[in-house]
Amino acid sequence: MNLNKIELLKKELDSLRPLSKEDESRIMQKFRLDWNYHSNNLEGNSLTYGETKALIMFGITAQGKPLKDHFEIRGHDEAVKWIIEIVKQDRPITENFIRELHTLLLKESYEVDAITPDGKPTKKRIHVGSYKTTPNHVKTKTGEIFRFATPEETPSKMYDLITWYREKNTDKKINKVLLAAEFHYKYIRIHPFDDGNGRTARILMNLILMQAGYPPVIIKTDDKKNYFAALRQADAGIIQPFFNYIENNLIRSLEIMISGAKGESIEEANDLDKEVQMLYKEFESLGKDIKIQKNKETLLDVYDKTIVPLAEKFYEKGNLFKQFYIKSEFHFFVDGGSSGLSFDKLIDHQRLRITGATNNIILQYNFNTLNQIGLESINHVSKVNIAFSFTGYKVDALNKIYGEDLDEDEINEIVNSVFRNHKDFVKRIVSAKKKQNEKE
Repeated sequence: MNLNKIELLKKELDSLRPLSKEDESRIMQKFRLDWNYHSNNLEGNSLTYGETKALIMFGITAQGKPLKDHFEIRGHDEAVKWIIEIVKQDRPITENFIRELHTLLLKESYEVDAITPDGKPTKKRIHVGSYKTTPNHVKTKTGEIFRFATPEETPSKMYDLITWYREKNTDKKINKVLLAAEFHYKYIRIHPFDDGNGRTARILMNLILMQAGYPPVIIKTDDKKNYFAALRQADAGIIQPFFNYIENNLIRSLEIMISGAKGESIEEANDLDKEVQMLYKEFESLGKDIKIQKNKETLLDVYDKTIVPLAEKFYEKGNLFKQFYIKSEFHFFVDGGSSGLSFDKLIDHQRLRITGATNNIILQYNFNTLNQIGLESINHVSKVNIAFSFTGYKVDALNKIYGEDLDEDEINEIVNSVFRNHKDFVKRIVSAKKKQNEKE
C-alpha cells in the first residue's frame, strides 16, 4: 500500500520536473536544515532547531552549548552538501567512499569517555575514516548486551555489504526504497566505526534514495522512539516494520517536495509549533514550574494513566513467581487500605478511594512458604511505592511532576528491577540448598 502511494507521488513529482532553480533551492534548503538538526539531535546533539539554523545559515554559534556540538553540525552539513553534489555525479558507493564520508562527517579524531571490559572508566580514541579497533557493543535498557560486528569481522562484513548492494542495485526488479532501507539496517548491524554510525547510515540511505530520484528521508527527533522501536524489531528478525517506517517518512518528504515544485508553501503545519515547543523545553530546563497542583482530579489522572498500567505489569510479572510458593497474595494499598477482591475488580474499587488528600499507593505481592521441604519458612515481599506530594509524585526512586506519565519503558524498568531482585533472591536460596544437599 505504501509503496503504491510512493510510486504515484514519484510520478507526480517527475511530471513537475525539471524544477525551477528557485524552487529547488528552497526545497533543498528545508531538507538540509531538517536533516542536519534531526539526524544530530537523534544522537544527543544539544543545539535546538533555531540554533542549528543560525549556525548553518549565518555562522552564529550558540552561547553555552558545547563546541563539539557545533563541530558535529558543521561536519554533518558539509557531508550533506557533498552528498547533494555526489547525486549529480552518480558516484557508486564503495568502502573508500564510506570512509571518505565518515571523515568529512566527523572531521578529526577525538577522545570520548569509555568503560573497560572490567568496568573501569577510561578514554577511547575515535579515529575518523577508519574501522573500529575495539568492540562497540551497547547495553540495552534491560541490561542485556547487544552485539554488533567485532573489529575482526568488520572488514569482511563491509565487503559483503557493498557486494550485496552492487548486485541488488543493478537488478531492475529491486525496489530502490526497500533497498535503501535495508542498506541502512544492514550497515547499522555492522556498526563499522567507533562513532557516527547512525548519521552515516541515514546519509547513505538518502544517497541511494536521491540517486533513484526520491527526496531524502528525514527521521524526526520527536519520533525517535518509533524509529528505534522499528530497528529493535528488525534486530529480532522482523524487518517489515522498519520498511514501513521508512516508507511513511518518504511519503512525507515526497509531499513536501511536490508542494515546493508547485510553488506552494513547504512549511509544515507544525513547524512553528515545534520551534516554540523546543524553546519552551529550554525554558523549562531553567527549573520545573508548578503547572498542576495536587487535587483529586490530578491524582485520578495519575491513577488512570500511570498507576493502572504499572499495576497491570506488576501483577503480570508477580504471577511468574507464584509457582515457587505455597501461598501468594496481591495487595493494592491506597493510604493503607486494600481489599480481597480479584485484580480486575480491585483496580476499579481502589480508584474510589482516591481523594485530594491521598498520599500513598503501594503495589505489593506477598509470597509465603517456599514450596520445598526445608525451605518452608522462607517468604518474600515484592513491592512498588508511589508517594504523592504537592507538585508531583515519586515511583520508587523516579520523580515526576503532575502531567508527566510513566512511559512503557519506565514502567518495564521499574517492574523488572523489582522482580529481578526477587529472581536473584530465589536463585541464592536454590544455590545454597543445592550445596547443602551435596554435603549431605
